Amino acid sequence: MMRDLPDWRDLLPEAARIYIAQGRLDEIECVIADLPGVARGKAMPASKFAKQKHFYLPNSIFMQTIAGDWAVKATETFTEPDMILVPDFSTASAAPWTADYTLQIIHDAMDQAGNPVPIAPRNVLRRVVAMYEARGWRPVVAPEMEFFIVAPNTDPSRPIEPPIGRSGRKAAARQAYSVSAVDEYGPVIDDIYDFAEAQGLEIDGITQEGGAGQIEINLRHGSPVRLADEVFYFKRLIREAALRHDMYATFMAKPMEGEPGSAMHMHHSVIDIATGQNLFADDGGAETPAFRHFIAGLQTYLPSVIAILAPYVNSYRRYVRDFAAPINLEWGRDNRTTGLRVPVSDSQARRVENRLAGMDCNPYLAMAASLACGYLGMVEELEPKPECTGDAYRGDEDIPRDLGHALELFREAGKLRDILGTEFSQVYTAVKELEYTEFLQVISPWEREHLLLNV
Repeated sequence: MMRDLPDWRDLLPEAARIYIAQGRLDEIECVIADLPGVARGKAMPASKFAKQKHFYLPNSIFMQTIAGDWAVKATETFTEPDMILVPDFSTASAAPWTADYTLQIIHDAMDQAGNPVPIAPRNVLRRVVAMYEARGWRPVVAPEMEFFIVAPNTDPSRPIEPPIGRSGRKAAARQAYSVSAVDEYGPVIDDIYDFAEAQGLEIDGITQEGGAGQIEINLRHGSPVRLADEVFYFKRLIREAALRHDMYATFMAKPMEGEPGSAMHMHHSVIDIATGQNLFADDGGAETPAFRHFIAGLQTYLPSVIAILAPYVNSYRRYVRDFAAPINLEWGRDNRTTGLRVPVSDSQARRVENRLAGMDCNPYLAMAASLACGYLGMVEELEPKPECTGDAYRGDEDIPRDLGHALELFREAGKLRDILGTEFSQVYTAVKELEYTEFLQVISPWEREHLLLNV
């Protein structure tokens, strides 16, 4: 049940309280992430939000494809019952790009009996985190977000192009870590910083990546649910910052031919709740069995959840040999050719970087899937393959190369489907199968160019 206006304002994070203190709060956006990670929900006047006892939204929002179709066969019945949305006031955040004073609040999806809706992505991640906590473990993540700033594109048949920078020239590729390259679209970066500060979001660093107009933003480490919330918020604020300057921000895994793709690398560690010790390092700083087991879990089970880490047909264009994305599940220390990298760090920061997820993933589901694989490795005490000390691109490919194959593996992933939730897994599979079917009905320019008169 909602509280009256003064009470709920007291529950807001400091950044949100500072923001609304600057003016009259006009609107509240009650938001929730659907399967693709798109914000769904409703907006209402702040005065109404304060008095509202319940917020409702149909559960069918989780059965919609990215193209807007409905996977009605995902469940035995399709009556669209209402979910109850419960605000998580700790997520209250400014929407500083709006014309009036607006707050966004992420809501949790509950059924009418008060139970978490099992197909809601935030609930799926919470389910996995709870399994860690039941064993006295606390998972920690740190995401890296890659994306492209591109020229406006209103015609889907036209290739995406790099943006025009302040010099009047198109952004150039192969300028990784160039400060001057970032300065080319400095006003967009400035707005990203300003929006993040207003929202209380902390940026660990911004760098130019290898693609034309490609940026990477690193976030600090912390709770998986909190960091997934931040990625969810960042995607929106980055798009809004780009639009202010007549540019688009895109999180497609592979938006431009000849350019590298965009990833959401995830750094993982696991803390002993009782002692606060990183389970991946012992008292002397040496790597532990838990560290090896976690890597082995990723190597063993990640192929079965690639359909979650790479959720669209475009996602698989990123897995190209020698092109800044992994093609297999080799692991290595400080080796960026491997799918699983152990970065240079001290023992307390020892972690494993999963480099497979594309930036087009749903952050809640990608973190849940990756953590589920590591969890199984620790519980089953699996051992990893020998470390790769050379170029992993010289090895064999051992991850699915298309969405159809990835979905076949996910359908057969009994243990992982149990961890993520049977109902979620059924709905996710049905939605993705429908998307894949929709894609297969589209005839591409390549087919018309090379097959129309030649076969």
